[in-house]
Amino acid sequence: MITPDSVLAAWKTVRQDTAQAVEDCPAAEMDFKPARELMSFGEIARHILVAGYGVTGMLLDGVENMATPQFRENMQKYAAALPAATDASSLAAALRQSLEQRVVQLRAQPPEFFAHVVTRFDGQRVTRLEMVQMAKEHELTHRAQLFLYLRLKGIVPVTTRRRMAQQQSA
Repeated sequence: MITPDSVLAAWKTVRQDTAQAVEDCPAAEMDFKPARELMSFGEIARHILVAGYGVTGMLLDGVENMATPQFRENMQKYAAALPAATDASSLAAALRQSLEQRVVQLRAQPPEFFAHVVTRFDGQRVTRLEMVQMAKEHELTHRAQLFLYLRLKGIVPVTTRRRMAQQQSA
């Protein structure tokens, strides 16, 4: 069964691996992008940070409708509360700390908070729990991009390293 605790626990695992990917990226490669029109490694990591913090901040602040022309502007209000640093260690620390803060805030909410229906930025009506799940899935998508960028630089992502270590110990 999908519960707030199960979604938040899964998101924490995803976030740990996202932060580790940022730490695994050499400082000189934070600006790497495989094509001119794509976001760089550092830009993707920053986007993950801002998006997760912004969406959960809106939910906690009681925003009912995210399908407004001001959606991106509203997201920037939450981004302003985040550190501006984009070096790998600061960014990884901000990724960990910001989600930890949000998990504490979200776990303090009553069950009816998560059952409440809001309008997503694409106009769909979903529960707040579905919005939190969507934020986690959004991060998974971008984490896959980070992993691909690492692979292009010859770096094995943390999830693969962990699986390989488990296979060797079995």
